[in-house]
Order: sequence, then structure tokens, then C-alpha cells
Amino acid sequence: MEQPEKLDLRSLDLQQHQLEKLKELFPEVFSEGSKIDWDKLRLTLGEQVDIGKERFGMNWPGKADCFKTIQQPSIASLVPVREESVDFDTTQNLFMEGDNLEVLKLLQKSYLGKVKMIYIDPPYNTGNDFIYPDNYSESLETYLAYTGQADSEGKKFSTNAETDGRFHSKWMNMIYPRLFLAKNLLSDEGLIFISIDDKEVTNLKNICNEIFGEENFIDPIIWKKRYGGGAKEKYLVALHEYILVYARNKAALTNFFIPLDEDSIKRYYTNKDEKFSVRGGYRTHPLEGMKSFDSRENLNFAIPAPDGTEVWPKRQWRWGPEKVKEALKNNEIEFVKAKNGEWVLSSKQYLNDENGEIRETKPFSIIDDVFTQHGTNEIIDIFGNAKIFDFPKPSELILRLIQIGFGSSTSGIFLDFFSGSSASAHALIESNKLVNGNRRYINVQLPEPVEKESDAGKAGFKTIADIGKERIRRVIKRIKKEHSQKADMFTSTTSELDFGFRAFKLQPSNFNLWKMDVDKTPEAITKQLELNISHISPDAGQEAILFELLLKSGFELTTPIIKENIASKIVFSVAEGELLVCLEKELTQEAIKGIAEKKPSRVICLDEGFQNNDQLKTNAVQIMKSKGVVKFQTV
Repeated sequence: MEQPEKLDLRSLDLQQHQLEKLKELFPEVFSEGSKIDWDKLRLTLGEQVDIGKERFGMNWPGKADCFKTIQQPSIASLVPVREESVDFDTTQNLFMEGDNLEVLKLLQKSYLGKVKMIYIDPPYNTGNDFIYPDNYSESLETYLAYTGQADSEGKKFSTNAETDGRFHSKWMNMIYPRLFLAKNLLSDEGLIFISIDDKEVTNLKNICNEIFGEENFIDPIIWKKRYGGGAKEKYLVALHEYILVYARNKAALTNFFIPLDEDSIKRYYTNKDEKFSVRGGYRTHPLEGMKSFDSRENLNFAIPAPDGTEVWPKRQWRWGPEKVKEALKNNEIEFVKAKNGEWVLSSKQYLNDENGEIRETKPFSIIDDVFTQHGTNEIIDIFGNAKIFDFPKPSELILRLIQIGFGSSTSGIFLDFFSGSSASAHALIESNKLVNGNRRYINVQLPEPVEKESDAGKAGFKTIADIGKERIRRVIKRIKKEHSQKADMFTSTTSELDFGFRAFKLQPSNFNLWKMDVDKTPEAITKQLELNISHISPDAGQEAILFELLLKSGFELTTPIIKENIASKIVFSVAEGELLVCLEKELTQEAIKGIAEKKPSRVICLDEGFQNNDQLKTNAVQIMKSKGVVKFQTV
């Protein structure tokens, strides 16, 4: 008797995913049962295989467990929280409250290879900011214990003291699996930016070289984070931090330019040419080649001057004859007579191209005009109290990085899974204002509790995640208020920008799943059996179930959903009918036929909906097949 396929309620099986990628490249090295024949792989790769006992690499206590952590699928769920969201039904932005390790696992199916840019500001391992769970094999359980949703007996949450014998190892065990999972989410042209200071920059770079590949390292950005000070410093006054930049695939990068900023335009593009006013101001560079240039005979030639004379270089020109000819035609060479009567030639670099489009430039590796104090001032401006959140990154700093990460692209997904006060969401909103874009953000933040007696606690905030969400709401309100007061300053498209976000919280699955690691005692097994009598958690709402099924079926959490009525049953139409989901607990033949008549690619129903009617279930499989439904699943 043919049965519908069971929907896998786990996150992407990364071990199987990696094996499938390997099989695509080297199918000949797989034997029966999809086992890898290492001898065949060595023969295939020849001399590229390092079989020596000593090899260059990085190792530390706990690294092997990192891979176990990565390969352990998540069975958690992200539950929508409408009351904490803004414009839930229309927005494309996401705020996820939960342990980022679990969330990154849950995003693997739906967002694999879709993220344009990642920025993270992880704990710097200062000795008092390490609040992530120690027990990585029980991520969801430890997270629930940490947030007070489960018994915390045996769970340890503490700082990572420098006196600990594995001070660096613990930090590396925390960051490694998260970066590994994050890499999977990056698109082929994606970039990741990671803030760090001197304590772990060397270890972080080595980890990133291993995960992303040394060949995909772009550069470190040096951020001058403060003006001066340093009275408490013991040795040098530390003024800078680092932002490491890696590409998913450096060879795939096609555009690494950013728009010129207003200060650069005012400072450099001061010369005017009324004849070519559409091109704006221009700056000049000497056309004469410098002494350091290699000598090339083809760069030594005469250029006709406005008075009909010929100008020869003292050494050689920077441009060849053809480029000079084109530049003369486009008025891109400036002729100025020196006091001795000789012509001095300079190349012109206009602000705009021939069509009036503003010039772009390559970004610098030093940012020295945005400081930590700017981030603190933003918190004061938004909340009225600097102590609501300590040392936030300035949104302007992240905005600069977004300009690099997105380049000329006005769309794409931005991810920050250590989002803190949500300065990155603030920056992303501002970036969309600047380019009239529809760049989307995904923010992930652990609900780290704030002290009740702290300024944040007294202001009513319970967690860092609460502060982040409230910051976004206040930024949205402020922009909308400015828009209403100064409508003439905004374009019509600006008013259509996405100023909302969907809030989600990490929770156990809405389905009672059998735990393989349950104690083999009669009491524990009996309890498991009782939990699985009803497959669906009694607290699960339809919307929570729907979003779990979407995520674990590979659909984004912002995929359009329409509620339909088919044969008196509620059916959710996902992605314009590509997937139909029916969560009714009493299905009928008419409902099954009605769903199939819509000819979706996929259908998901509750197994409970068939009420143990095997004949109805078998007929449903045949009906779906007859209408061309590719995948019919139950859960």
C-alpha cells in the first residue's frame, strides 16, 4: 500500500549535503552504501593528497567536537511573534531571538547560498563576555535552560576567564561551527565582515583561512575606534580594532566599488568645466609618469597643445597614444601654462560619467572618522540613556561596510547573527534610504538577560534581544515621522521602502519527536511513548506549525502565503501555489481532490488528518500523482 512521503523535521543534514557535493565531483570514489573508497580518492587526486603524519594546519582541544556539533541537525523551530513585529504581513526583514548556532542550522535549507553579506561583532573573548553554552551537543536544551524555559540542572553558563586552561580553545570552539554554517549561507559573490580585536585576531584569521580558504581573504580593515585617551592603559594606547573581510568565492567578485561620499566630493572635485557641466566637478592628476614607472618607449610621444605646439614628456606619459586620443576627444586632459611658458598636462577625473551617473571608487582599508562614541551617542539619541547598551558599534561604521558588501546592488540579504543592539539593522535601513533599495536584513540575537538593577532593566528591558527589537521600532518611527514632516525631501520610492520586520523566537519543534538519546529506563521510555501519542504539541498554533513546515521544506520565512478555503477546509497557498499546506485534523476525499486540482508542485498534510483511514491516505497518493503533484508529504 503506497504511502505519502514523511517530511523531515530536522534541519539540513550537513554531513549528507557534503557527501552529495563530493559525489558530484568524484562519483567514482563511492562504493556500495555511499561509502567513500579512500584509496580510489587518493588515486583520483594523485599527488595532491597529503598522507604524511606532519602537515601544516591548526588544531586545538575540542576541534573534533566542533564537527560533531556542525553535523548534528536541529529539531527546533522558529515561532512567529506577531505582537513584537512591525508590518508582519508585508515585510521582508527578520529578527530572530535565539541561540545563533541553532538558528544558523535552521536557516540552512531555506537560505543556502542566498546571503549577499554577513557582518558579525562576536564576543572578543575579553574574559567577561563569553555567555554561550559550553555543552554544544545539546544546543537546544542548553539554550532552553539558559532562557529559563527548561530545568537548568547541570547546565553551566559563565564567563571565560583567562585563568582557565582553555581560554582560547573555548572561544574557538564557539566561533568555528558558527562560521562554518555561515559560509554555507553566503552566495557565490557573498562577503563576510567580522569585527575583532587583538586578543583573538590571529586565531580568527587562521580559522577563517581554514573555513573560507586563504585564497578568499580580501583584507583587514583597520577601524580607528576612538580619538585618544588611554589614561588607564598599561602600555600603548589602543586606538584600533580590526574587521576581517573574506569572500565566499573571490574569483566570482565582479564589483568592488562604492559610491563617493559627500566629504570626498567637496574636498576633491572642486574644478568646474561649464562645457561639460553634466559631468560635474573634476579632480586632476599629473599626466607625466613618475620616476618609479618602468620605462616604456610607446609612452614617449608628442601631444598637441591648444596653441598648436607639441608637448613632449620629460620622461614618459602615464597613458598610451590611443587613450590620450580618446581623452582629448572627451576633454579629459587639462592644459595649464607654467610661469616659464611650458605646458603642464594633467588628466581630468570627472565626478560623473558621460551619462551623468556619479563616479564610484574602491574603498580604503582604514576607517578613521567613525568612533565608538558615535555609537554611544546613537543609543542616547534613541533611548535617552547611554547605559542601555554598552559600546555599541556605530551604525555609520556598518553602513560603510554595507556599501562595500553590496556595491551597486540595491537588493539582497544581509545577515548579522550577533546583532546586539541592532546597529546593523539600523544601518541597513539607512542604506536602503540612500539607494532607494530593497536590501533585506536577518538579525539573530541571544536573549541574554540584563540585570534588573541596570539602567536597561529599570527601563523595562529583560534581554539584549528586547533592546535590539525596540531600537529597530524606534528607528522606523523616527524615519516615518521625518518623512511625514519633510515629504518634499524624499522621493516617491523612499516612501515605499520596507520599514518592518517579522519577529521569531527559537522554540522546540511543534511536533513531538522521538528522542534517540532517551534513557533506556522503563520510566523514560514510557514518558516518550506518552508524548508521542499525540504527534503535535498541544501548545502549537496553526501559524507556528505552518512556519516550521515552511522552513524545513526549504522556503524562506518571508515567502508569500495566502489562506484559501477548499471543500470547507483551510489550505495555505505558499509561493503563489507552488506549495499547498493543509493543517486540518479531519481530511476528506473532496478536500484532497480540491487541493490536487490546484496542481501545486508540493503538498503537505498532517498525518493526523487522515484519522487512521489508510484507504483515504492511499487514494490521496494516487490523486496527487494523477494531477502531477511532484511531492506529497505528511507530518
